[in-house]
Amino acid sequence: MGETLEQRVWAALRQVRDPASGRDVVEAGMVDGLAARDGMVQFALQVPRERARDSEPLRAAAERAAAAVPGVLSATVVLTAHRPEPPKPAAAPARGAATAGPGQKAPTGQGPMLLPEVGAIVAVASGKGGVGKSTTAVNLAVALASQGLRIGLLDADIYGPSLPQMLGTRERPRAEQGRIIPLQRWGLKAMSIGFLVEEETPMIWRGPMVMGALEQLMGQVEWGALDIMVVDMPPGTGDAQLTMSQRVPLAGAVIVSTPQDVALIDARRGVKMFERVGVPVLGIVENMSFYCCPNCGHREELFGHGGAKAEAERLGVEFLGELPLKLAIRELADAGTPIVAAKPETDEAKSYQRIATRLRAKLAERPGAGAGPKIVIE
Repeated sequence: MGETLEQRVWAALRQVRDPASGRDVVEAGMVDGLAARDGMVQFALQVPRERARDSEPLRAAAERAAAAVPGVLSATVVLTAHRPEPPKPAAAPARGAATAGPGQKAPTGQGPMLLPEVGAIVAVASGKGGVGKSTTAVNLAVALASQGLRIGLLDADIYGPSLPQMLGTRERPRAEQGRIIPLQRWGLKAMSIGFLVEEETPMIWRGPMVMGALEQLMGQVEWGALDIMVVDMPPGTGDAQLTMSQRVPLAGAVIVSTPQDVALIDARRGVKMFERVGVPVLGIVENMSFYCCPNCGHREELFGHGGAKAEAERLGVEFLGELPLKLAIRELADAGTPIVAAKPETDEAKSYQRIATRLRAKLAERPGAGAGPKIVIE
């Protein structure tokens, strides 16, 4: 039997020499957590803390060596040493870079900001899972695309990707000249880790690997010029949220919540997290706001009603709208046909369209909106 892809990558890394020790990076025990699945290679390079600043050439050499192995679609290498604390005067620009327009430099040591050809990047987030965030993100993206905008949809949930199911495709993306070509579905350009691995493959990765994978989905995918990129964020306030706030110029975040208090507590955390990293919160959406019986049309507020609107007022952010709990939304999402595309004439689809229109207007009005591709409100 021939060598596996992982074995070939290990062999290639034995040709990468650490100038400090004189040994190759494998012999020196610097390679950590190497994973090679479906042509996607990731690993961490462990370096002493005091060498962190000078180890970028070694990291880049290891990444080039892995990427050159036949069968490798793309490779991402991250350094695991902690960066020294930056001087206090430099801290403010680093934080501000998260909201700067295209072309803004990233914080020291992180490389250039990603996605420079995207006019506005919007994170759709929630403080907890189970509130319908992904369904909301997909339908908002489809709604924006139906309004004539060039839209990208990025699934930033590495552990639990849902885009393949919701977009109705298991197609594998192809690569051209070392770049991954995003899939096109429902008028969108879309990418997810779920398109690159088998459906039941668990992503048993440490935090640095997750951040590396997310950077790869942004920086090594041929997104091209887009008016808006919608990012379906994982629930919570962890590594992915920090990576997005530091590596791309986020135009803002949309927080999705259900009406009940337990969800609103987590939504509040989400709002505060984005504010802390300098990302404006564009508004809150109340999902599963009410239930309508498909037979008689009777309305029932299963989780309460109006909680997200009241919370938005309390926090001083805009309430973007409410979405119903309806069987058709769930059935069509599971079938890979977002309701905005499958049944645009329904009240549910029109609710998504209204929120998308308001979101589009807010993005066009924001300071510095003219720095990237123009978002025109007709």
